[in-house]
Amino acid sequence: MPLYGHELSLDIVPAQAGLGRVVAREKDDFVGKAALDAAGEVADAPVLVGLVAEGRRAGRAGYAILSGDDTVGEITSGALSPTLGHPIAMAFVSPAASAPGTELTIDVRGTRIPATVTALPFYRRTK
Repeated sequence: MPLYGHELSLDIVPAQAGLGRVVAREKDDFVGKAALDAAGEVADAPVLVGLVAEGRRAGRAGYAILSGDDTVGEITSGALSPTLGHPIAMAFVSPAASAPGTELTIDVRGTRIPATVTALPFYRRTK
C-alpha cells in the first residue's frame, strides 16, 4: 500500500505512482484538475516500482537505487516481508529502469544488494 509522505504527496502526480487510472481526466471539472494541468506531462519523471531483493537485508527510505554505477532512483519504503520471505521495497526510479525484470542494486549503507523490478502489488490473495 502506498504511504502518504513516501509514495504519495502533493509533489507526486498520480501517474508517477501508478494511480493515473483513478483520475478521470476527461471530466470537465474535478478537485485537483488545475494542479494536474499545471504539472503537465511527466514523461521524464521517476515512476513508482516494486523491488524484490535477495538475502535478508531490506532497503529503507532514502537508500539509492543503482544501475551499474549510475544512480537511477531512491527507495521510498521497504521491509523484510514475513509473508513473502524476502526483502521488498517501493522506489521511484527513472522510466528507463522501470520495466519488470530489470536488474538493479540497492546501496544499503555501502553494500550493494541485488534487486529486481517487479509488478505491484507484491502479493495477491487467491480467490
